[in-house]
Amino acid sequence: MNKIDLTDSLEKIAVKIFPNSGDGSAFVARQIADLIKQKEKEGKKTVIGLATGSSPKTLYAHLVRMHNEEGLSFKNVITFNLDQYYPMEKDALQSYHYFMRKNLFEHTDINPDNYHLPDGLIAKDKVKEHCLNYEKQIEEAGGLDLQILGIGVNGHIGFNEPGSGIYSKTRLVTLDHSTRMANAYEFGNMSEVPRMAITMGISTILKSKKIILMAWGQTKAPVIQKSVELDDTEDIPASLLQNHDDCVFVVDDAAASELTRFKSPWLTGECEWTPTMVRRAVTNLALKINKPVLSLTNEDYNENGLNDLLTEKGNAYETNLEVFYMLRDSITGWPGGKQNSSNHKHPERSEPFPKKVILFSPHPDDDIISMGGTFMRLHDQGHEVHVAYQTSGNIAVTDEFVTRFIDFAVGFESMFDIDETKSKKILDDAIAFLKTKRSSEKDTAAIRAIKGLIRRCEAKATCKYVGLTDAQIHFQNLPFYETGTIEKNPMGEADVQLTMELLKKIQPHQIYCAGDFADPHGTHKVCFDVVIEALKRIKAESLKLKAQSTQTTHDSPLTTHDWISDCWLWLYKGAWQEWDITEIEMAIPMSPDQVVKKRHGIFIHQSQKDSVPFQGSDDREFWQRAEERNASTAKLYAQLGLTQYAAMEAFVRWKY
Repeated sequence: MNKIDLTDSLEKIAVKIFPNSGDGSAFVARQIADLIKQKEKEGKKTVIGLATGSSPKTLYAHLVRMHNEEGLSFKNVITFNLDQYYPMEKDALQSYHYFMRKNLFEHTDINPDNYHLPDGLIAKDKVKEHCLNYEKQIEEAGGLDLQILGIGVNGHIGFNEPGSGIYSKTRLVTLDHSTRMANAYEFGNMSEVPRMAITMGISTILKSKKIILMAWGQTKAPVIQKSVELDDTEDIPASLLQNHDDCVFVVDDAAASELTRFKSPWLTGECEWTPTMVRRAVTNLALKINKPVLSLTNEDYNENGLNDLLTEKGNAYETNLEVFYMLRDSITGWPGGKQNSSNHKHPERSEPFPKKVILFSPHPDDDIISMGGTFMRLHDQGHEVHVAYQTSGNIAVTDEFVTRFIDFAVGFESMFDIDETKSKKILDDAIAFLKTKRSSEKDTAAIRAIKGLIRRCEAKATCKYVGLTDAQIHFQNLPFYETGTIEKNPMGEADVQLTMELLKKIQPHQIYCAGDFADPHGTHKVCFDVVIEALKRIKAESLKLKAQSTQTTHDSPLTTHDWISDCWLWLYKGAWQEWDITEIEMAIPMSPDQVVKKRHGIFIHQSQKDSVPFQGSDDREFWQRAEERNASTAKLYAQLGLTQYAAMEAFVRWKY
């Protein structure tokens, strides 16, 4: 995102924006470290309110690193956590006690007596007393010097759901359905998510001397905009932070994308009218007043804050044409480029043709869900399409599927007089384990392997359905994913090396990669980072080898990875969200028959139908999400005055 230096904005809370969550987390970690050191100089303890969830994980990793490498001590730190599920055992994998121990406390020198969390197992009739005592403990410690917050997509802070009052204190609350859906990925299925939690209240949070709220990713963008730009309201609890004198939101580019200074900068001050900005402004205007682009008038521009654009361009008609052509030129039925085409405005190059293509799929079904129509069209148009399944996806298979498939294996062997002794033993062991399996317990290695095999077979069948051969199907099983739990490891060297090997082997002209970072598991983002790192390293190697080849006297030149200099990377979004219409650079239309064919391809993934583990805040099946998303994209193009198609898959080019 381009940073625009504006003298004015509509924000009522200070917002500090960083390129990514890593940089933002490092900034917050430094703020905490400086506070601890300052309080130490004053001979005082530092009292910090801490948050859990995905937002602060990288923050805690930075603090642990600073403790190990810079000598940052937590001996004089007292912490109070915002909340805890109720009921919840301390050692359960989903417990915030467990989260804090594993992510921070066990890796520092903090005194165990100095960190405090609400008790998720206290008797119901003792909860009120417990909450009052929690407030008293905070006061006796001197009050919170700093409160760290995350934010839910519905605006909750802590577990203060919409409707929470500004005077609310620590208490037992009932969780909103959207919150339980959003957190279902931690538990396996919705039925296991607690319905209640103990949380600090809004007034408790507002008593903190300083507040830092962190938010990362596109899914948080709408609620960030509402929280800082609209009037404060109990319907959006985070907006009540406008009433604090020292509060800052620390966000990444994606979470800041809906702020008016980025979304509609012409409304907040001077704006540089680049082609991209013109397209965004005119497209949003057309959608806002429900007019086709070519029907917009000078009055429409003037009445909706686009007078400056009209002044610069002179006439709405010419600007309308410019934007209409941009939208028209993004639509193509040839995702790999059209052979012998002289249209230089086509999203993809016409040559070389056919192309070698790698489609990276984070999970074993993202290929068909996210870009199934494009996948099939690339193959049908003669390109050499390879699919790289980056992870096994084993945690997204229900236990019931495991016993069903082992039972099939036993029956198969018995039917053909194969000794089923071993498979029957595996079945008995699996049934025995799953019968007593606790929520905090990992699957056995055998069960994880079977779950991975189930997804592998489904993915392979999907590729065969499209028309690929075995040589075009690649199962990477990247190591970062194989923890056996929802919590994944960071990207590792082995992940990058495996990806580099595949890229060098195929030498693609075109790559498709998941750019959908709203995936609640975080797997898509890690998979994306792995591909980008691999491409950057190969590019660096290529430049080095080229320099060496100009100096060598050998008869045969060095291999220089020339393919990397003209390899285009396209990003798709999947089950979780879609590209904004103003961002789309390539839109692939689909006929009704192609929509049905894609649906049948998704159906091959039987383990992901009907009851899907870890599906986030959307309870629709993946095929339903995909069809509705693709249909909505086509409808938007039609609404803007373009041809009406049944569905469209959308892509944005990423330059690495």
